[in-house]
Amino acid sequence: MRSQLKQKIIDVCEQKIAKKGEGVGVSFYAFFANKNDDPELLMEAASWWIMEHKLDHFEKAVKIKQLVETMES
Repeated sequence: MRSQLKQKIIDVCEQKIAKKGEGVGVSFYAFFANKNDDPELLMEAASWWIMEHKLDHFEKAVKIKQLVETMES
């Protein structure tokens, strides 16, 4: 996963946790604008989320943040 995407995921998860608490859920769409301005990055996130980790549509932000933080660079 690109470092740009890793950092974006961590930042968004931290923001959502700060706003709504540790029980807040996210989907991989949470890391993108409502327009498809970077389809390659979106597909990278979707592949990581769906194919690699077999995650549900919504997962706890703390879980996603932890998964990304423990990934090797």
